[in-house]
Amino acid sequence: MARNIHAGVIGAAGYAGAELVRLLAGHPHIKELSLGSVSFEGRPLYELYPNFLRRINPALVKPEEAAAAADVVFAALPNGVGEPFAKTCVEKNIPFIDFSADFRFGGDQAAYRAWYGMAYQFPNLREHAVYGLPELNRQALRERAGTGRIIIANPGCYPTAASLAAYPALARGMLAEGTVIVDAASGITGGGRETARSFHYPECADSLSPYKVGCHRHTPEIQRNFAAMTAKGGKAPALIFTPHLAPMNRGILSTLYAPLAGNWRAGPADPMRPPSPEAAEKERALQEAYAAFYQNEPFVRVLPAGINPATGRVRGSNYCDIAVRLDQTGSFLIAVSAIDNMVKGAAGQAVQNMNILFGFDETAGLEAIPASF
Repeated sequence: MARNIHAGVIGAAGYAGAELVRLLAGHPHIKELSLGSVSFEGRPLYELYPNFLRRINPALVKPEEAAAAADVVFAALPNGVGEPFAKTCVEKNIPFIDFSADFRFGGDQAAYRAWYGMAYQFPNLREHAVYGLPELNRQALRERAGTGRIIIANPGCYPTAASLAAYPALARGMLAEGTVIVDAASGITGGGRETARSFHYPECADSLSPYKVGCHRHTPEIQRNFAAMTAKGGKAPALIFTPHLAPMNRGILSTLYAPLAGNWRAGPADPMRPPSPEAAEKERALQEAYAAFYQNEPFVRVLPAGINPATGRVRGSNYCDIAVRLDQTGSFLIAVSAIDNMVKGAAGQAVQNMNILFGFDETAGLEAIPASF
């Protein structure tokens, strides 16, 4: 029988931290929660988020106190802040699940410095780090279970949505050599609780706009995932990634365009005419291949033909919904994915990683059906 554990959350006052607390509060194997915050120490969480009233009563404590007695520590902290906490946890054999980018690049400090403008404080910690996209690295997580000396690098929200949309096509050699284009739109919670002016309501309401075009720092993470997902002997595609800010609180909708390999193409077609019957057959084959690839994944749902993903249909859940289509020429894959950026893109994925690490049912605490309206 799975044991019950004590979870510590550092950075519980931020959006991702508070969402994590919401999920952990309903988890069947969490017996106790310790919540840490530098900025709001001494205040109860319900003063910041009244939805926790009568559910989460203890006051926020210093981060060190939140981590001291925990069996697992989650860090929902800004980039470059969490390494000292990770070091302490590794020394005490306490699993550390990190929401920042500090451990996503492994030993590639040059890439981290180039995209985030910071150096590693404790480079040797990366020998304990595992990239925590369960669909890609579940076995690596299981192999480290019980060791205690593990840092789970929780993936970014955009990389989660884009990578899951691409994974079957990359792993099964469906794509021709070339460039994959990813257009994605995110809700404003992706900017965090203390955000830039461009994320404030008057700036983004009733408006859709791209940002950090050609230079978003999730680009190298997506590119690394594409390389890891590409079939042995294949060549990982180049990437063009453009994020957009959407006037909604939650969600990411990611649309991927990729050139198909010859055996997956529907053949030459007139771009001025509708898709051919052959294209419809190829599209069904693509959909079936994706469905087979993800058939045992509890949180990836390949949608039936004719149904498209929508952020509202995964709201509050750990699901990633995916649909696959062909373009009108039959030569390009169009894969669309939808996630809740606060759940599968952050807190829910962290809980999923914890479940794998501790041998709990992978869906524990994450079974809620999405709220669709």
